[in-house]
Amino acid sequence: MASDGNAAIDELQVLRTQFLSELKDCRDEKCIEAVRIKYLSKKGLLPGKFALLGKLSPEERPKLGQELNRLKTLFQTSLKEKLKQIEFQKARASKIDITLPGDRDYPGKKHPLLQVLDDIKKIFSEMGFSIEEGPEVESDYYNFEALNIPKDHPARDMHDTFYLPGGYLLRTHTSPVQIRVMEQQKPPIRMIAPGRCFRKDTPDASHSPFFYQVEGLAVDQNISFADLKGVIAVFARKMFGRDVNIRFRPSFFPFTEPSAEYDFTCVICGGKGCRTCKGTGWLEISGAGMVDPEVFKAVGYDPERYTGYAFGMGVERLAMLKYQIDDIRLFYENDLRFLEQF
Repeated sequence: MASDGNAAIDELQVLRTQFLSELKDCRDEKCIEAVRIKYLSKKGLLPGKFALLGKLSPEERPKLGQELNRLKTLFQTSLKEKLKQIEFQKARASKIDITLPGDRDYPGKKHPLLQVLDDIKKIFSEMGFSIEEGPEVESDYYNFEALNIPKDHPARDMHDTFYLPGGYLLRTHTSPVQIRVMEQQKPPIRMIAPGRCFRKDTPDASHSPFFYQVEGLAVDQNISFADLKGVIAVFARKMFGRDVNIRFRPSFFPFTEPSAEYDFTCVICGGKGCRTCKGTGWLEISGAGMVDPEVFKAVGYDPERYTGYAFGMGVERLAMLKYQIDDIRLFYENDLRFLEQF
């Protein structure tokens, strides 16, 4: 073993030459790893040379220490470069030109349902409606009883509810938000309640066990059914164009009286009649009506002083009409071929 600084540096030069020669002959990652272990592992040849520092005088140690560190850096850099070279050669062998630019990144977009929901919010906000939200896990009281649907009411069968322990359930509509807002605010009220709802529907082309709904409410003195018709008409024409017509048909809902279902001119055929509208020229949208006095009593409003209207609409239904989609399940399958179209 050398006992002076010059001899130790000579040993390092020999080690450097030996390392570079062996690395140059490597043709795969396994060989490169073997060279790394031989020269840089804890018991490798280069760490072993650090023992030479203890045999040198204090004046000679710094020079040898610098040379050892320089050599260590050289070994590490050479190993990385050799590994890149091997990878490049493999890529060329597999006929992949890694010098070509990569595939273009596709930035994320809003889901088509959320795009339509944004349109709905914008239209009603411009008409002076506030946007309110509420919990998706509701109590039986807010989801049914406060809306004039007692436990023995047959309308409960229409909702086919997901019940949870402790008397709770997954809300079947966003109408409970209307009750919560009326409990906390005094008229006048103009609001919409968008959000997810849940029912035990068997998935098919027009049904889903979870869906988005928007419900609206206006309460004040002297509100009439004509006000309701006007708001729905403005919404329809802003969403689907000026040529859309609206019609109301008598119906029944426990929380409105009188109640109606409303239809829009078929946006597929322009009202002429087609397969989508079953030849009628109309597409059913949802229900609406004047708020039942019993609902006002549940929230402490005086039904003799205040009147109001309420309406609902399914976001999936509107999105299917807007984009001429014939199967609701497409919204939830996360197929990029479908989603990239929006």
